[in-house]
Amino acid sequence: MKVDGAVAVVTGGAKGLGLAIATHLRTLGATTLIFDRDKEALDELPDALLGHAVDVIKPDAVKVAVADVVGKHGRIDILVNNAGVIYSEPFVNITSPSEIMHDYGRFRESLTLNLDSVFIMTSAVIEQMVTHRVKGVIVNISSISACGNPGQSAYSAAKAGVNALTVTWAKELGRWGIRCNAVAPGFIDIESTQKSMSGFALKHVEDCTPLRRLGRSNEVAQAATSLIENDFITGVILRVDGGLRF
Repeated sequence: MKVDGAVAVVTGGAKGLGLAIATHLRTLGATTLIFDRDKEALDELPDALLGHAVDVIKPDAVKVAVADVVGKHGRIDILVNNAGVIYSEPFVNITSPSEIMHDYGRFRESLTLNLDSVFIMTSAVIEQMVTHRVKGVIVNISSISACGNPGQSAYSAAKAGVNALTVTWAKELGRWGIRCNAVAPGFIDIESTQKSMSGFALKHVEDCTPLRRLGRSNEVAQAATSLIENDFITGVILRVDGGLRF
């Protein structure tokens, strides 16, 4: 699929990695719309990016927003499911006698934000693609944590679920000419990474990465674009991790 002239929706695209992806798609000529619940960040977007205040874990609101995009632009060709939150919590924490085990409520919340959102958004967009006979592309933003990362039970489980949905949808939707792939970034030098890890931990990651550095957001954006543009790639989980292996 050519990005130039396509209509693309990027969730969680008002800042960070999502903004880098949305900006890259716009630079290549796509009409790019951002779904995000951060209204302040949406207000700061450049005019070239079209922001929609949407909470992507609310199915009814998502269906209305998707229908609005289709009504104004005729179709949706590309969906990038980027919305999510990095979350870390040890499964067992012996330093907290009152709460030794991982909290179930926070586990469920992480799954909702990182996995349910992908299902909800993709359901609404695929309905429009099938109805309007659009041979579109879904790109899910996963993580190398999907392979299992100590201290990230909830986040790892959610991203493993994203990978499973990616492959399942690729097999199921191919009959309509709809492709589904995922990008699994390693540690990317963005604000959310800096906030979730100490300086010592980040230095350790750099030392363990064969390329000896953190990734850049534009490198993830380029990977997502490559999966969009190649019409014979589907069901792929593309790692963008500098060679890091847990």
